[in-house]
Amino acid sequence: MRIGTFIRRILFLLMTVCLLAGFTVTYKGYELYREALKETGLQERVESIRDKEGYTEYKNLPQVYVNAVISVEDHRFYRHGGIDLIAISRAVANDIRAGRFVEGGSTITQQLAKNLYFDQDKDITRKAAEAFMAFDIEKNYTKDEIFELYVNCIYFGDGYYSVGDASEGYFKKAPEDMTEYESTLLAGVPNAPSKYAPSKNPALAEERQMKVLRRMEACGYFSAEEAETVAEQMVAIN
Repeated sequence: MRIGTFIRRILFLLMTVCLLAGFTVTYKGYELYREALKETGLQERVESIRDKEGYTEYKNLPQVYVNAVISVEDHRFYRHGGIDLIAISRAVANDIRAGRFVEGGSTITQQLAKNLYFDQDKDITRKAAEAFMAFDIEKNYTKDEIFELYVNCIYFGDGYYSVGDASEGYFKKAPEDMTEYESTLLAGVPNAPSKYAPSKNPALAEERQMKVLRRMEACGYFSAEEAETVAEQMVAIN
């Protein structure tokens, strides 16, 4: 047998195995998604978030806070339908290079799906279920509603599980009264709350805030001068 023929057969076999594995993961993920919905409907889960004390509506969020979160978490949020194939491809490449899960590539919608239904384990079947749930969420809710739900159910450290609680806890004010400095600082915390909680590690929180400002500038939400103006306000929070 020629070497070329042998290599082609090996490649074909590998492609077949990958396809079968992909179909298996997709099927198991779909089953997990259906089981989750059967246990508790999407509308019921959403209403449980909206019924929380201190729930903050989208209209009461500073635009700079919205822009900051989108820049650092999911800058194609308004252009995708629930999953971001570009981000997923980049994450897969980085994970392969690292030999472990180092980047998720999840959109804001997928993160909302995870917080509504699934655990934090980086399991490939759960990620597939999360994607199906994200499509369902996008079909039933607007982008502003999705963003609103997301910031009302993520963890900000210090026992704060919503943007309202975090704003009141860290800054002693309602979210709509946050300054540009406070908005961009808070936007960076959920990435690693135990690390970036401003009450615990103010220096690390502001280091993360600088990354948020750079992303906002890269995404066109801030000019270099505007980003520098906010950076100049950085002081440790007591």
